[in-house]
Amino acid sequence: MDFFNLLSALQSLTTVQRIAVTAIPMILAITVHEAAHGYAARHFGDMTAHHLGRISLNPIRHIDLVGTVIVPSITMLVGGIFFGWAKPVPVNFMKLRHPKRDMLWVAAAGPGANLAMAILWAIAMQFARFLPEYAAVPFALMGVAGILTNTILMVLNLLPLPPLDGGRIAVSLLPNNLAIKYAQIERYGFIILILLLVTHILDKIMWPFVMFTLQSISAVFF
Repeated sequence: MDFFNLLSALQSLTTVQRIAVTAIPMILAITVHEAAHGYAARHFGDMTAHHLGRISLNPIRHIDLVGTVIVPSITMLVGGIFFGWAKPVPVNFMKLRHPKRDMLWVAAAGPGANLAMAILWAIAMQFARFLPEYAAVPFALMGVAGILTNTILMVLNLLPLPPLDGGRIAVSLLPNNLAIKYAQIERYGFIILILLLVTHILDKIMWPFVMFTLQSISAVFF
């Protein structure tokens, strides 16, 4: 089972087929990502998401019509890097036991969960060989979609741009005076991200890191 041959097969599917294969992995990736933030925040002392019922693996609690359904579908139609989001799990960083330090771990929990999910999909794909061909091929393609989607979400969220997780991590690591100034970028963060997306600069920034991760997973599991 060659991972990159399967990846090419996934990309050669029609748009409808690709959406069908990618839908479940994408919803799981976004759900687990947001739930991980909530679990981490609760672990470090912030009960906001817990009290609002947002610490859940129920996808319905995290799905955003625009970010989880419409935008990802459009990016698949027009090509380019996958892009989407869920309803953010509310975190009050000031309620963390050590706000500046713990912010790093809460932010890192989401991308960390995506990396774990990518690895779990790679492990699950090993069982495709025991399935009949009519089931093995769709399952393997879904596994590839799971690895790709989680890898892209991990890399995207690690970009050091507030309010992305990488931006939160950068704010946590910077000295206080620089952290305050850097955090102010957040009000423009989404606009900057959209500009990077539509100009395809985002693809050029992310793709080397995405490919490195995919090659690493392929080397270990395939």
